[in-house]
Amino acid sequence: MQAIGQQEHLLTVDDLVALPERPGIRYELHEGKLVEMPGAGGIHAAIVVRLVLLLHQFVTSRRLGFVFGDGLGYILRRNPDTVRIPDVSVVRRERVPAGGIPEGFWPGAPDLAVDIVSPHDRAEEVHERVRDYLGAGTRLVWVLWPKSRTVTVYWPDGTARELGPDEKLTGGDVLPGFEVSVSELFLVPAEESPGK
Repeated sequence: MQAIGQQEHLLTVDDLVALPERPGIRYELHEGKLVEMPGAGGIHAAIVVRLVLLLHQFVTSRRLGFVFGDGLGYILRRNPDTVRIPDVSVVRRERVPAGGIPEGFWPGAPDLAVDIVSPHDRAEEVHERVRDYLGAGTRLVWVLWPKSRTVTVYWPDGTARELGPDEKLTGGDVLPGFEVSVSELFLVPAEESPGK
């Protein structure tokens, strides 16, 4: 608890970079405040790989841009700084900096950000991340809910739509022509795990 009259110290992107690594823990910044992100489980990781493969094949075959898996931080805002790490993201070719893919954090928002909800995520935290992406210029956000096998799609105009397992998820104007059945994103059935 901070004392009355004492101002909270807000962290910057440079402070985030300087933090010592801890196995299984990643950090994001939300308006200068450190957000600890526990490591994800096996189902989560399998969904990330599945989606990266689907998007990579589509995006590279059409030379639309770049697909990134879990781990790339995006600087969404400065003063106070906000850095988010989507589970999967796409940056269109025309938005890649002149110097190419940056070595560190990406300056700006992805065109598509994907958040796969983990058991430890609270709904308000998920909505906060969605607001951060859209507020920074992300054109499309997909939130995947593994337990219900649904996807919520968010657009910058504030609209959202939930898609059930039998519906199709499309890339809209970010990835025109991309389409996949929602159920295909979650084809990591527990019954195929060893020992079942």
